[in-house]
Amino acid sequence: MIKFLDLAAVNACYRPMIDESIKRVLDSGWYLLGVECEAFEREFAAYCGVKHCIGVANGLDALNLIINAYGFSRGDEVIVPANTYIASILAISQNGCIPVLVEPDIQTYNINPDLIESRITSRTKAIMVVHLYGQAVKMEKIWELARKYGLKVIEDAAQAHGACYQGKRTGNLGDAAGFSFYPGKNLGCLGDGGAVTTNDDALADKLRALRNYGSHKKYCNLYKGVNSRLDEIQAALLRVKLEGLDRDNERRRAIARLYREHIRHPRIVLPELLSEESHVWHLFVVCCSERDRLQQYLIEHNIQTLIHYPTPPHQQPAYKEWNHLSLPVTEKIHREVLSLPISPVLTDLEVGTIVRVLAHF
Repeated sequence: MIKFLDLAAVNACYRPMIDESIKRVLDSGWYLLGVECEAFEREFAAYCGVKHCIGVANGLDALNLIINAYGFSRGDEVIVPANTYIASILAISQNGCIPVLVEPDIQTYNINPDLIESRITSRTKAIMVVHLYGQAVKMEKIWELARKYGLKVIEDAAQAHGACYQGKRTGNLGDAAGFSFYPGKNLGCLGDGGAVTTNDDALADKLRALRNYGSHKKYCNLYKGVNSRLDEIQAALLRVKLEGLDRDNERRRAIARLYREHIRHPRIVLPELLSEESHVWHLFVVCCSERDRLQQYLIEHNIQTLIHYPTPPHQQPAYKEWNHLSLPVTEKIHREVLSLPISPVLTDLEVGTIVRVLAHF
């Protein structure tokens, strides 16, 4: 079986250094908000090209805390792509704000910048962009709209560690960005983990308190905060894997090139690429009107695939107030997408097998 993602093999490449980093933390006797977290925050901030990185417990918390820190009022609106993982939307609604769904560009799967302005109202406070599947969003028009209407730009960069747009990395394309280090991400830890990046000094200071019960100083609580801290072991091994992130992303790009060059099938639509640097191929997502039959065919040929994501947020029971909405582009994407195997440890031989099998579908 060609696995969709072999995490054991991915982490085996780093195993000696991971073992050493975990031992270092265990021997230190300090397991939260210590030297490893501080070091990772410095290193990841430098990697993204920003002034601040604040380690938190997971990617949802990263987005949640950004909105919390901005202090938006109940009923304020945040524009967000309709085609996204539900975490993007949960972060908005959990802060009492209203997610305003905007259809994606069918070519890139990312939010369609041309559709945003018509959804801006007097209650709009921010535009949340999601660099879905690893490709950076087209940002020029979004920056222009943010300036015109005085809006914050929040990046959901959970799938796009290392992607670049106009020479800047994700995490440095808006006012603040949320990252996830879930194990399957391009930069993944061995559990849950996340971070916020920003160039805003005041926001960073507030976030550091909010993640720690609203406190900079023990037993002195400035805000109604939460417990959302990146622990020392996860931070230590993320430091190890950060050193190999660009190399791993280049391998993903090489696999994507092979797929894009050799998959030629009239019923399989390949993903659009803005530029080589803009995409880090967290997922290689194709569209097929016979998606379910294609997935079953690949299983029968020992190729594992996944669907990201089978049901769009507006059709989920959690958001039943949206179930009446018609979002045809989003619905078409969720009905037809299939994610092929892609990871730094996938071999050229395995890629060739997948291409040959697809050719006979």
